[in-house]
Amino acid sequence: MERQRHPYNPARRHAKASKRRSNTAEELRIMIRSSPASPVKPQQWTVCRSCAAAASPPPVVAVARRTVASAPLRALTAESAETPPVPEPPALFDDDDEKTMLASYVPVYVMLPLEVVSTENELADAEGLRARLRRLRGAGVDGVMVDVWWGIVEGAGPALYEWRAYRELFRVVQAEGLKLQAIMSFHACGGNVGDAITIPIPRWVREVGEADPDVFYTSPSGARNQEYLTIGVDDKPLFHGRTAIQLYADFMRSFRENMADFLDSGLIVDIEVGLGPAGELRYPSYAETQGWVFPGIGQFQCYDKYLAAEFKAAAAEAGHPEWDLPRDAGEVNDTPEDTGFFAAEGGTYLTEQGRFFLTWYSSRLIEHGDRVLDEANRAFLGCPVKLAAKVSGIHWWYRHPSHAAELAAGYYNLGGRDGYRPIARVLARHDGAVLNFTCAEMRDSEQPAEALSSPERLVRQALSAGWREGAEVACENALSRYDRSGYNQMLLSARPNGAGAPPRRRVAAVTYLRLSDELLAGNNFRVFRTFVRKMHACLDYCPDPARYGRPMRPLERSAPEIPMERLLEATAPAPAFPFDAETDMSVGGGLAEAIDWVIDKIEWILG
Repeated sequence: MERQRHPYNPARRHAKASKRRSNTAEELRIMIRSSPASPVKPQQWTVCRSCAAAASPPPVVAVARRTVASAPLRALTAESAETPPVPEPPALFDDDDEKTMLASYVPVYVMLPLEVVSTENELADAEGLRARLRRLRGAGVDGVMVDVWWGIVEGAGPALYEWRAYRELFRVVQAEGLKLQAIMSFHACGGNVGDAITIPIPRWVREVGEADPDVFYTSPSGARNQEYLTIGVDDKPLFHGRTAIQLYADFMRSFRENMADFLDSGLIVDIEVGLGPAGELRYPSYAETQGWVFPGIGQFQCYDKYLAAEFKAAAAEAGHPEWDLPRDAGEVNDTPEDTGFFAAEGGTYLTEQGRFFLTWYSSRLIEHGDRVLDEANRAFLGCPVKLAAKVSGIHWWYRHPSHAAELAAGYYNLGGRDGYRPIARVLARHDGAVLNFTCAEMRDSEQPAEALSSPERLVRQALSAGWREGAEVACENALSRYDRSGYNQMLLSARPNGAGAPPRRRVAAVTYLRLSDELLAGNNFRVFRTFVRKMHACLDYCPDPARYGRPMRPLERSAPEIPMERLLEATAPAPAFPFDAETDMSVGGGLAEAIDWVIDKIEWILG
């Protein structure tokens, strides 16, 4: 059954919300008291013999012509066979050594195009997609990630779910021997870096917003952001009798019911739960649709009437009814020193009122993520999947004392306060949900000096937070990259201390952003295949996650809610785990890139 109406039960599990709110003032007082006032290794090459025997990939095909720029995917009209494969080198290790290297295997997933399912709820260019998936599989890729758009599936009306196009897509992925990471995309597409198309949230939800614009996040100047519903309406039954939390929960239950065969077969390995704009757990503080340009600090997004009332109530309970939401945090493209709130010397963020606001702002975001993940856990309980949530890599102004851009997005992260460990602790309670972090490809040296940016330090901090709290971590690139330097940085982020024995830290998976003609073109694809091989610790594709330490088991019920005192413990700063200076499994450096340039020129000349 591919179209289904869910009944609404208004007495479902949200009675605890008011009780949770009643403790807000005391929890915030506790929080404030706890807040601060202010060289390449040798490589080894081997073959995963047993894995290779278990699954032989389809033949690899080459693109017939050179693509010089990113473009919408076009159907392949011709495929030319590659030259015969070079025979595999003899295995360098015995079975025990192979097991050691499997402990360093990191699966690679590739994000599918945003428009792979059209706004008309049709699978776009199925045959062209098959050809491209076949090439990915031939390169050893483990699987793909796809947005499952709320605005497409429930677009016909409340609780009317149309899954036909996504079932067709999943069958195509399954037929090509790939695994699948599915994103519950409760946000709109079209307002973020890299968004090439527009996919709004459901029309009937936007109609509610036309009558009551405060269901959307709101800036200090009153600008509304329609990318994601404000967390202020999580418990408000404004959407044809349902709350926002119930909208998300019903959608995920319908997904499970209609995709049960794909879940049971093991095709779907991860459910990444969208928790905010771009599917990330954050506020929409730096939306391009509202004029943001890198490296602007962004703006707080809590000025809708629902969140504003929550803050006033919390401040009154804390004994400060005179406190209001910040009005000195500047404009979206300001620098920290342009503002009174984020200024390094004497900024409002250092005052009691500033700390109270930031504690409330960040804790409301974490609470939202916790509650939606709890609903996801209920929806997929018993399925052989992992839950995941994405956290944004907001690396600009990381080296400024205020971390202004992070604070505006809801990450209360300062030199004396860890903003990521509380998030990781909450994720860990949901049967070890995965913390998926972005900007894994970026280097500090690539960033403009005036942005005071440090993506490398930020990645180290966020991944260390996950490992320290017992949550699995994964990573992905924030921007499409095809150069060896970017791939090498991703390899370092994925295995910060190299491959081999003794057992070392590694991420659960890497997702590459994204499948395109440019990725599949000529030298770009040759380098990408090497990248995949290196992520696999120079082993062949391994079809059984249990063999590389990630067995798929039925999802278990979330642990009890975490008391505020334990979340506060997680804000205590701790040093990041050490990362090597360079990856030990490089895809090549400057010389290799020079050779790539020559090959590209020759291919261009030859047409």
